[in-house]
Amino acid sequence: MNPQPDIRGRLVRINGPIVEAEGLGAAGMLDVVEVGALRLIGEVIRLLGDVATIQVYENTGGLKPGDPVFATGRPLSVELGPGLLGSIFDGIQRPLPAIAKHSGLYINRGEKTEPLDRSRAWPFQPVAALGSRLGPGRVFGTVRETPSIEHRLMIPPDWGEVEVLELAPAGDCTLAAVLGRVRDEAGSERELRMSGLWPVRRPRPAAGRLAMTRPLLTGLRVIDALFPLARGGTAAIPGGFGTGKTMTQHALAKWSEADIIVYIGCGERGNEMTEVLREFPEIIDPRTGRSLMERTVLIANTSNMPVAAREVSIYTGITIAEYYRDMGYHVAVMADSTSRWAEALRELSGRLEEMPADEGFPAYLPTRLAEFYERAGAVRTLGGAEASISVIGAVSPPGGDFSEPVTQHTSRFIRCFWALDRDLANARHYPAIGWLGSYSEYLPDIAPWWAERAPEWKPCRDALMDVLQQEVKLQRIAKLVGPDALPDSQRLILFTADLIKNAFLQQNSFDDIDMYCSPEKLTGMMQILELFHRRARELLQRGGTLAAVRELPCLEAVLRMKHAIPNPEAAKLDALRRRVDADFDELDRRVA
Repeated sequence: MNPQPDIRGRLVRINGPIVEAEGLGAAGMLDVVEVGALRLIGEVIRLLGDVATIQVYENTGGLKPGDPVFATGRPLSVELGPGLLGSIFDGIQRPLPAIAKHSGLYINRGEKTEPLDRSRAWPFQPVAALGSRLGPGRVFGTVRETPSIEHRLMIPPDWGEVEVLELAPAGDCTLAAVLGRVRDEAGSERELRMSGLWPVRRPRPAAGRLAMTRPLLTGLRVIDALFPLARGGTAAIPGGFGTGKTMTQHALAKWSEADIIVYIGCGERGNEMTEVLREFPEIIDPRTGRSLMERTVLIANTSNMPVAAREVSIYTGITIAEYYRDMGYHVAVMADSTSRWAEALRELSGRLEEMPADEGFPAYLPTRLAEFYERAGAVRTLGGAEASISVIGAVSPPGGDFSEPVTQHTSRFIRCFWALDRDLANARHYPAIGWLGSYSEYLPDIAPWWAERAPEWKPCRDALMDVLQQEVKLQRIAKLVGPDALPDSQRLILFTADLIKNAFLQQNSFDDIDMYCSPEKLTGMMQILELFHRRARELLQRGGTLAAVRELPCLEAVLRMKHAIPNPEAAKLDALRRRVDADFDELDRRVA
């Protein structure tokens, strides 16, 4: 940073991460300042006359009234350019591996390291012609950032149309190199570089919003079959401690149909975040066979890091996601967890002496949640491409109470709710997404996509959901009178529901076959389960018994199909379906 010596103040009050400084009347709202002799990074969040209230993103221990405060004259921003993928940053985009090399296990106060490596040379390839006119968001060159991702260098979105006067030839260039010169509509010349700054609290513009008509395929059957998420949509994963929020997000990061993954560890426990940092580089990307980190950005802000940096980490992550969206990529953002982010808002609000709302959270909590989730969506970029950001936020309600404010307000701004069930988690049923508390409002939007590719998906889904919902009602009766007292028709529903849970909804992340389910295998399994229940119901209506259904030779194959039939061999499910039909035909002949 380059502090402006003409705007300088001094501390007059210190309250944890919230400090006040006088003499900063000329500073702007949300401007970055540097506090004390160590120049701790902070942000102006309130201006009252000559006094600025600042939230400091580092430990304020040792500060005292009279210490200097330096203004930078710009808002809190992230540097966007080649080198983001594969990197691990803290909440204010300091690269943690680079800091660890010279600071050790802990970040020194006042530590300042360039977010992106300025010494590294990137293979620049120009794509614009001299004399051409380019609008905001148009690509003037490319860089191969990783073997699987091409980094597209764009005219900044806050520029107008420019004329290309000069462009560097193909070759290796560093971030500091001038790649070309352009003339804007006012006649001024500007330089083109590989990287630039963008304020984290200001959404990057797009040409327009698009309808979300395609599902974001995740490879998790309970999601893709029962509660699908549209590409560009928003989802929440609420659940108590130990119900599998982080594990589910890991699976989504690995298998979801997204080009870029931005994983934000916001306020999670240090050991849990350490596990993420160690595992992600070792995860093999199923698309490329290489490390998943080649298309992933990690934001790590653990619970022992300064609380103010936890609050801003969400914005850092979503801004990086918007940058890759503007290149034409489909991005998935995993925020783990928004509850810790909301708790940071609550602590900062308390230190600002603001009037609290429900459970001490600030009154503007719903507004902040809405501002975050509305940055998702499918868009037409300024460059003319179709791209999207899908946001999946984990929520950690205390005691698993979904009526607490963060969960309730989040449900107002998302359209997909994957409620984790404690009983399922205790039974080692993963993913532990319950089918009663969960819902998806994207079903009407994505149904035409499925109807075109797999017309059987919608009727099979409705049939499976109907069985699961009936089972919940019957379980209450069974607990009172015992399952043996129920007629065979109702016991069949209980039996089929168990079959759906064990043979379909439960997935094993450590099984090479079952860890991911392709759309073809998904629909094939749904057809078999729907056929099994329908034929069994018809058999009972003709006088057959449930005991005979339980003895069907095909039943074992149905139970084992999820880990016995690989995704590339999904056609084998057709043979299994014919076998189920044949076994029921044989039973029908016996009954007749």
